Amino acid sequence: MTTANVPDILAEIRDGFLETPESDRLLLLLEYADELPEVSEEVANHPEMCERVAECQSPVYIYVEVHDDVVTMHATAPPEAPTTRGFASILVQGITGLTPDEVLAIPDDYPQSIGLTRAVSPLRIGGMTGMLMRAKKQVRQKR
Repeated sequence: MTTANVPDILAEIRDGFLETPESDRLLLLLEYADELPEVSEEVANHPEMCERVAECQSPVYIYVEVHDDVVTMHATAPPEAPTTRGFASILVQGITGLTPDEVLAIPDDYPQSIGLTRAVSPLRIGGMTGMLMRAKKQVRQKR
């Protein structure tokens, strides 16, 4: 797994998971689910701006904006999908505030590096990977 080029905030999140006993990591993910920021009023009023993350079983939508070389990520995920909300929250909190180059340098295998591969299904890890890939794609398109 790649550890280079992980922005500080995402490295802190990863390290927090890895320092948590494996049996408690799912609880930590659920805490992140409760911390998923609301989307901006503009995004809320224009849901067509968002892209559906097809890799997620739950309806997850993301929108990334780039202004003055700063990335802001917005994501929605239903409350009844707390694992998915947790992954979305990690990415929103970890990507927002980065430069486009920092986002594009995030290792594609970051979702596998946070120590949840035995706590959640590979399909869910794939969903988080899909969110990251779509965020990167949107950054590339908007830089």
